[in-house]
Order: sequence, then C-alpha cells, then structure tokens
Amino acid sequence: MSMRELDYILGPRVPKELLLKERNRFMIPTILLIIAASFLLISIFLPFWELELQAPQYPQGLHVKLYINKVAGDINEIDSLNHYIGMRSLTEAAPLERSLSIFMIVGIALLTFASVYIHNPLAFLLSIPAIFFPAIFLGDLFFWMYSFGTNLDPHAPLSNSVKPFVPPLLGEGYVGQFKTIAYWDIGLFMSIGASILILIGLYFHRKAYKPLIDSYFRANP
Repeated sequence: MSMRELDYILGPRVPKELLLKERNRFMIPTILLIIAASFLLISIFLPFWELELQAPQYPQGLHVKLYINKVAGDINEIDSLNHYIGMRSLTEAAPLERSLSIFMIVGIALLTFASVYIHNPLAFLLSIPAIFFPAIFLGDLFFWMYSFGTNLDPHAPLSNSVKPFVPPLLGEGYVGQFKTIAYWDIGLFMSIGASILILIGLYFHRKAYKPLIDSYFRANP
C-alpha cells in the first residue's frame, strides 16, 4: 500500500512543525476520545441499571442490579415471586447479549481508540457504535422487560391477579401490590458520558484536521 493510499484511509499526517506549534489543537480530541474509550471499558465492571421492589412484607425492599453481562441482587426471591404470576426467571433474559456483551464493548472501545489515529471523517464512522451504545442498551432492556411482562404464563397460580405490565426504564411503576423504582446506575452513566465526550471530541477533531484535509486535496487533486 502506497503512502498516498494510506493517507486516503487514515487522513493526512500532521507536520511536526505544526504539531509543536499548535499541540493543544491536536491533543484535545485525542484526550477526549481516549477518555471516552476508557469509560466504556471501565463500565464493563459496573452496574448499568437497578430495580427496587417495595412491598409491606419486604421493608428493606428487593433489589436487582443489571450489569452488562449478568444480573445480581435478590434474584432467587424475585424469581419466586415472579413464578406465581407466570413470569420467567430473570436469568433467562438476553442470553445472547450477556454472552457477547463484554466482547462487544471491548470492540466498541477499540474502535473509539482507533479513531484517534484517523484524521478524516472515517473517525466519525468508527465512533458511531459507541455514540449509540447507551440507547441500544436501553432499547434492548425495554424489549426484554416488555417480552417478560406481557407474556405471562396463564397457568401460573396467581396469573389472574396481575395484568400484563412493563416496568419503567426510569422512575416508579406498580405491579400488583408491589411498587417498582428503576434507577440508571453508574455503568450506564459512564457510557452516556463516553457518548458525550466522543461528540465533543469529534467536534474538535474536525476543527483540527479538516484544514489539513482541505490542504492535502488541494495539493493532491
């Protein structure tokens, strides 16, 4: 591959003299994109979403914490309650997503990190998965909550006592005698923060490299 072909793929390189003269111009997008990629990697180990169930017989409430690849908390107790109304076990939700999630986030973070070395609009294309990841997560979560809450087993002991329901993604809801409170947790906030940092980083990325791209194509028509 020739240097010209490489320049078309990666974008023009920054002259050393310009880099020394205007270091901040090129460092700002680099730092923002690296921090965003780091946020995504760290979020793997943190909870994304939490649901609390409140009822008189549970004064401390029951809690479920949703990580990107697992469900934690009072799973056995909640599954026992769900069994009576005909809902499947929480551990059965999103099996494919949970098995691939870590690899997907690592891949998305690496694409974001790679965009640091791309000095043309391809950097935006590489960043698209990370920008939309929080929305995709919430959309997939809603899909599974809708699927579980509206497909109750009609033969369950208390199937007639609860109508089909969908817990909210955020805020309060009610299921029979239970009050549910949904929270967005730190992992989701970090992924949202990563999306915001990427958008800001891409803005500075364009300001930094578009003049170089324009100059390059004027010199190499």
